[in-house]
Amino acid sequence: MAEPPGAPHRTTGSTLLHPLSGLLGIPLDQINFVACQLFALLAAFWFRIYLGPSHASSAVRHAFATLFGIYFAVFCFGWYSIHLFVLVMMNYGIMNMASIPNIHSPLMIITQKITTLACQLHDGIGRQAEELTAEQNRLAVKTRPSLLEYLSYLLNFMSIIAGPCSNYKDYIAFIEGRHVHMKLLEVNWKQKGYDRLPDPSPTGAVMYKLCITLVSLILFLTLTKNFPMAYIIDNEFLDKTPFLSRLGYLYVVTQAAKPKYYFAWTLADAVNNAAGYGFSGVDETGTFRWDLLSNLNIWNIETATSFKMYIENWNIQTAAWLKRVCYDRAPWYPTALTFILSALWHGIYPGYYFTFLTGILITLAARAIRNNCRHYFLSSVPLKIAYDVVTWVVTQLAVCYTVAPFVMLAVEPTIKFYKSMYFHMHILSILVLLVLPIRPQAHSIRKPQNQAMLNSVKSKDK
Repeated sequence: MAEPPGAPHRTTGSTLLHPLSGLLGIPLDQINFVACQLFALLAAFWFRIYLGPSHASSAVRHAFATLFGIYFAVFCFGWYSIHLFVLVMMNYGIMNMASIPNIHSPLMIITQKITTLACQLHDGIGRQAEELTAEQNRLAVKTRPSLLEYLSYLLNFMSIIAGPCSNYKDYIAFIEGRHVHMKLLEVNWKQKGYDRLPDPSPTGAVMYKLCITLVSLILFLTLTKNFPMAYIIDNEFLDKTPFLSRLGYLYVVTQAAKPKYYFAWTLADAVNNAAGYGFSGVDETGTFRWDLLSNLNIWNIETATSFKMYIENWNIQTAAWLKRVCYDRAPWYPTALTFILSALWHGIYPGYYFTFLTGILITLAARAIRNNCRHYFLSSVPLKIAYDVVTWVVTQLAVCYTVAPFVMLAVEPTIKFYKSMYFHMHILSILVLLVLPIRPQAHSIRKPQNQAMLNSVKSKDK
């Protein structure tokens, strides 16, 4: 939202762009954010072309990425960035002095990257290979990173402002020039008529993502400011608007709130791609894919026919982080614990907790409906289309109902919103869970892949 005329700029970061902030009527911290990301995009192209693995050593690439990242943090946050640097250095000390089997515990309170590294280092050094799942074994870090590697992974200029979080081994492979090569080796190129490995360029992917960024920015500057979430609890609006119309407006304001996330996450993805990071391989049509670090799939979000599908395509890298550090490691109630961790990670605003606790309830109800009812609608095309249309409408409205407190933040407007909606999603979810049988998920004791194979062999020998 724009600052009121004459309002002082409130930021601990650089005030260099304050005249531009006043001219556009956009808060200075948002101007600094966009400026840093655009500069990072240019730096990323330069980094890929002039400091590529064939032109510079890993140490030089680590150092450049770290120093630029530190500069961006200071530019955006000023002296507040000291808090970030102190935490990073304290945890490097913990990582090198703590007992490896227990290293994941103290680091869980810090950022996504630190907890990711902590868990993967714990898997690589503190656990036996047979205790790990296939994915944990693939991502396990078997040696402590050097200080330069550690700082580069946490503070690199591509992701320090807006992320996303990536796996430590993927980042090191990128810095050392193995990132793209490893993915290409998964394909039989001679069979496709190639004499040597191709050299995928991210330029097309970057340009496409910049187009999405531009459209998102335009939508943010128009829709978002004209459809504020606060209007859905305005007394006059509530008194004069029937319930179904309020539901429709809730969908509209939720849609209007999305472009800023589309803008920030897609731009961050483009920055990493421009540096040559984010290659995920080749699809079945032979197209090079640059979505390893993508944080959303807009088409799947807008066409989601289940709560699960929506969540899996929104903030993808955070969902992957939650899965790897919590869901896959939780001995019981993984869904509830993962939602609670997500709320804690987002911050202290009550609205976050209303959103994620409601999310637990709706996720369980949606899963029960899908497991008990979906197969009845797969016998014919018309039935399947009808099912998809109904589940799309319900999913979109359920998401809007769930995320409204996330935007409102405070308790009072959240309760007022729930009352205006008659707590209908809460009530319906509880009724579903009481009426429909719930099929237990095989998660309570998760067997590593090696152990499962061993048990299978033993059963066959009996």
